Amino acid sequence: MKTDEKNADEFARLADPFRRELLAYCYRMLGSVHDAEDLVQEVYLRAWRSYAGFDGRASLRTWLYRIATNACLNALEHSSRRVLPSGLASPSADPPPVGARAPEVAWLEPFSERLIGGVPEDPAAVVAARAGLRLALIAALQYLPGRQRAVVVLRDVLAWPAAEVADLLGMTSTGVNSTLLRARSRLERLVPASDEITEPDEPAQRELLDRFAKAFEAVDIPAITRLLTEQAAWEMPPVPHWFSGRDAIGRLLETRLSPGGNRLVPTRANDQPAFGMYLRGEDGVLHAHSIQVLTVTRSGIVHISSFIDDSLFDFFDLPLVHE
Repeated sequence: MKTDEKNADEFARLADPFRRELLAYCYRMLGSVHDAEDLVQEVYLRAWRSYAGFDGRASLRTWLYRIATNACLNALEHSSRRVLPSGLASPSADPPPVGARAPEVAWLEPFSERLIGGVPEDPAAVVAARAGLRLALIAALQYLPGRQRAVVVLRDVLAWPAAEVADLLGMTSTGVNSTLLRARSRLERLVPASDEITEPDEPAQRELLDRFAKAFEAVDIPAITRLLTEQAAWEMPPVPHWFSGRDAIGRLLETRLSPGGNRLVPTRANDQPAFGMYLRGEDGVLHAHSIQVLTVTRSGIVHISSFIDDSLFDFFDLPLVHE
């Protein structure tokens, strides 16, 4: 018993610093924070059960990643690809009926930066957790086969050497490099160029976000659309429709918003600015409605993904009712 307790204490002390970066890794692989949390719990349970046989030939971090990668690849064999509405069809011209949903679709989810937090004793783990979380990249990764996803994340996001990735995945270094080239080629067609998503400096971004929040809460549709680029997109999973262009988005908002009926609370998701949106119900109370993730460039807001799912609010440490 004492030996088991000693092993448990040792395992917790050595393995816990990697929990947050493994959560981010599993999220990149699966596209769902709910699934990633469940899987990390499973990974740590498997690792604890096998810890007595851990021989130390690889680092503990590499060993945990091996377990996590195998668990992710297994999960992907039995799940549908996570998507956004823009990945399913062309943009809609007219707003859909209120209540339109496609619950049977496996939707992509946002990732709260609160889940990364800070681990002062291991800043490298924080860096690994924060890297490569942009929503466009996560959405694009879902179009790759599982093994290609793992190679891209480990090589391009986390900067692992090809030999180490090869050992983890049971491949040769040549195989890893060729897999990476194929994956990069496909991602180049799916992910916006980096210069297209260059954000304004912090004061300019903060001012733009303040103006957006004020206009949104006041339901000042012209003011909102002026903050959008001409080809801006707005999507609202699990609503399967999405909208492109200022006019279409303006028509959508006119049918969905009423003065005094909503509030926006600033937060961060996927290394991007975000808001928790609250909508006033028939009881007069502001209830959790959606997490809005904004892609902001120097030209304005180019994309808003509004995830209508109040179960996400807990990840952002936001209440279900806004006072």
